[in-house]
Amino acid sequence: MEIRFYKPTVDDIEKMQEIVKSEVDKGTILLRTEDEMANTIRSYTVVEVDGKMAGFTALHIHSRRLSEVRSLIISEKFRGLKLGKKLVEACIEEGIKLGLKQILSLTYQKGFFEALGFDEIEKDQIPEHKIWADCIRCKHFPKCDEIAMVYDL
Repeated sequence: MEIRFYKPTVDDIEKMQEIVKSEVDKGTILLRTEDEMANTIRSYTVVEVDGKMAGFTALHIHSRRLSEVRSLIISEKFRGLKLGKKLVEACIEEGIKLGLKQILSLTYQKGFFEALGFDEIEKDQIPEHKIWADCIRCKHFPKCDEIAMVYDL
């Protein structure tokens, strides 16, 4: 099995949206339009297994201090290979290289992020409130049931 991580191009957006569609429909991942994804394409990392796109995530930078793991998804047929873990670890490495101080995750998968060294915090402890700008587009707004977790770099 050959696993490869790479930075996507805008030509990958259509396939990325196919992979994430079921989670967007459920409301567990926020919809990103093609234009939004194109605008932030540099923040994404894709994982490929044997030449097939298996999943992706984005490291979104909010400030010099805070970034966020966003849109973490692994296609169902590739789950169980620890690809999600490897994508988050890639975000951590990237955050360190960029000189960031903290990575945030708003998640329903508390145990997954705890195993990677993230700690749960109250949402009102999130340092930069501008992250809430996306929340108004969420199916669950204003009753957010995600768990806020941070990783100190």
